[in-house]
Amino acid sequence: MDMRYEAYCLADPLFYDRTGRSDSERVAFRFGRKPVPAGWEKHEVGLWTALKPTGATGPGQGWKIHVSATLENCERVLELTAEYCIRRQIPFKFLQNRTVLVAQNSKYAKRSSSGKLLTIYPSGEAQLQVVIDELSELLSGEQGPYILSDLRCGTGPLYVRYGGFTQRLCPGPNGELVLAIENAEGTLVPDERRPVFSVPEWISVPDFLQPHIEARKGNGDTLPYQVKSPLHFSNGGGVYLARRLVDDQQVVLKEARPFAGLDAEGTDAVTRLHRERDALRTLAGIPGVPRLYEDFTVWEHHFLAMQHMPGGTLGAWQAANYPLVDPRPGEAEVAGYRGRALAILAQVERIIGAIHERGLVFGDLHPNNVLVDDEDRVSLIDFELAFDAELKRRPALGAPGFAAPAGRVGREVDLHALQALRLFLFLPLNRMLLLAPEKLDHYVSVAGARFGLPAGELDEVRTTLYRDNPRAAEHGANTLLDEEKPDWSAVRSSLVRAILASATPQREDRLFPGDIETFTSGGTTFAHGAAGVLHTLAAVGAGRFPEYEQWLIDAVRREAPRRPGFFNGAHGVVHVLEQFGHSELADELLAEYAPVLHTVHDHSLFGGLSGIALNLLDLADRRRDNDFRDQALLLGQRLADKLSLAAPPGPRGRAGLCAGWSGPALLFVRLFERTGEPEWLRLADSALLRDLDECVQRPNGTVQVRDGGLRTLPYLEVGSAGIALVLGELSDHLPEARSVESLPGLHTALLPEFVIFPGLLAGRAGVLATLHRARQRTPDAELDAAVSTHLRRLGWHSVSYQGELAFPGTELLRLSMDLATGTAGVLRVLAGIQDGHGAFLPFLRDQRQPVKREVPLLQG
Repeated sequence: MDMRYEAYCLADPLFYDRTGRSDSERVAFRFGRKPVPAGWEKHEVGLWTALKPTGATGPGQGWKIHVSATLENCERVLELTAEYCIRRQIPFKFLQNRTVLVAQNSKYAKRSSSGKLLTIYPSGEAQLQVVIDELSELLSGEQGPYILSDLRCGTGPLYVRYGGFTQRLCPGPNGELVLAIENAEGTLVPDERRPVFSVPEWISVPDFLQPHIEARKGNGDTLPYQVKSPLHFSNGGGVYLARRLVDDQQVVLKEARPFAGLDAEGTDAVTRLHRERDALRTLAGIPGVPRLYEDFTVWEHHFLAMQHMPGGTLGAWQAANYPLVDPRPGEAEVAGYRGRALAILAQVERIIGAIHERGLVFGDLHPNNVLVDDEDRVSLIDFELAFDAELKRRPALGAPGFAAPAGRVGREVDLHALQALRLFLFLPLNRMLLLAPEKLDHYVSVAGARFGLPAGELDEVRTTLYRDNPRAAEHGANTLLDEEKPDWSAVRSSLVRAILASATPQREDRLFPGDIETFTSGGTTFAHGAAGVLHTLAAVGAGRFPEYEQWLIDAVRREAPRRPGFFNGAHGVVHVLEQFGHSELADELLAEYAPVLHTVHDHSLFGGLSGIALNLLDLADRRRDNDFRDQALLLGQRLADKLSLAAPPGPRGRAGLCAGWSGPALLFVRLFERTGEPEWLRLADSALLRDLDECVQRPNGTVQVRDGGLRTLPYLEVGSAGIALVLGELSDHLPEARSVESLPGLHTALLPEFVIFPGLLAGRAGVLATLHRARQRTPDAELDAAVSTHLRRLGWHSVSYQGELAFPGTELLRLSMDLATGTAGVLRVLAGIQDGHGAFLPFLRDQRQPVKREVPLLQG
């Protein structure tokens, strides 16, 4: 699971959102509720409140001061620091409230920005020194989390970093607009923000900061272990595979940073590490529980050294063995998995039982805390949430889909997780029950029937999870897709109504709720923003919505997309504006981004050159303007040159429609159709062969993209579907191309009935769309059966929203209405199938139209 998503679940129970938006969360710090001082002005910047003397102007960049604080002292530190800055007439900003402070310092918050409560903007180095000296005295004895991106001044909560004071932007590595500072020549360059202190090469560190740099280099303590590799990082610290220097013993080191990695109760990583230490001492000798070697402190960081337990996570074991991701699972395969899964569950139950006998609750049972070795022997790891079984409490942290709900305390926390784990091993959709607990009975029935489980095997799952969530017993909340023969027209209409019901035109940051990427790339983009949703509504015949189009126009004028790409930036917005007749604003965006296209090195369709070039070709067709065609040809040639120099495959494949060379291959096919030059088809074949180099052929006959380990990917964005989609387009013109030989294996990879997410780019909808286009080209009974199966299985993810049909986004924790991950993407695919064309994304050919070969087929 991508843990970034948890931070966006705090503000709203249905949609991903930024913390601090709801009224209850926006109760400001005491200082924030005070009147603005005379002669000062205040404004909000995202999660921050900024104050500066009226009319004051300062440098655009320089050494800034950050002040950190804990939950216990944040009100006091804020008031002391703010009042000091006001007396000194120094601009500053501060986080708006405690909820935001917890979120910014939570376990999976961004390490590069965590720890900060205030930012102070001195006028120059002289004032910087004065402020550090005076605030060090004023805040003496105050504590706060270490700010990884900064240089600590002394031992208190003051830190400094060189960077921008005002928002200035420049092109980043792929043309995206990033925060910028001026270099020595006065040119804007990226203001890099990483979880490590660094100084721009043209900046000299002031002499008065040198002692702090020396203190940072040598803290007097040496780690008595050699770290071999990191296993995991979070804002609370790291987990490492290491070697003990005194005896060469292989161990796992767990690190905790004080005051960082907060949970909902404000407990920090060090407190949890000490709980784990105490738990491991209590549980010493239980088979399957790691042995504790020692706990120690190096500088201010706390460590545990413990036994390295063999095997990989239960989640990885399931991904490698789960038969429903096989294209044609046989009875023997299903039975074999069933037996192994039940044996693993029995071991987990024995270990949990032994923990309970010692008087503790494990508290954090989920697939990534269960290890399975090559002999299917089980162990448990990560005891930081363990607690006394007699305490009527439940942990504030927990894995979604496994954490016990309110009301379950003590040993019941583990008993709930055990039954959730039992369901997971046979149908791993636990997180869906957070949004739609009424699906429990259906999931239990599917799991029992599909795996031929003994009668009563899942009775306790049903009983426990019913008891823990009364909504699970609601049978009246089924969606249209739960019917035996869905009315697809009614499904389509309901999806439209759900999308429209979710609109929030009163907000400036987003119009339709979608993926968390909305808050990074902006609310206007094609993948995750208003452009893609409005395009979809028009394409499926739901109509135009002037109020929402005006929102898009206003949003673009307020803040243009930061990136030039199609799915994640300006060219996707241009595509929709042009489609809706707003050509003047489209031209403004094109003009704004034209100068930075030479800085774009990304070849992909999602955010790189191929998506931009395809949009330029589309503009050439719409406007009958050969200048756009010529620009696309130039970008095509750049991509051809890049293809000839492409690096060999790395450990993790990035092949597919949106991330790999399949995007450029689609452009090459379209350039052939515009020019009739056969060389473009040869380039398309070469690009697709390059993506196929990122694939593996599995024993079951599937061709899938590697994901760095045992897992392989069949999806559209990265995976088999994306390659197959473009290979189909190439085969219309060049059926004897060498890459086309892989089509059967790619299509076979799309047959399995289980897909974890429902969305378009990385889920079932994209797989379904690719299969539909394949069977349109070549009628095939197996493809027909797979399309029918995927259509039926959409109901596994369907959720009732305001009485209509909607779908969750990535990680299944919240609903999404966007094109890439959510409801709009599913709608677009269903409409394409129902209407017969299957052109579910721009730049794909409407398959109702015959293919015209304008040039002879290539030979050899």
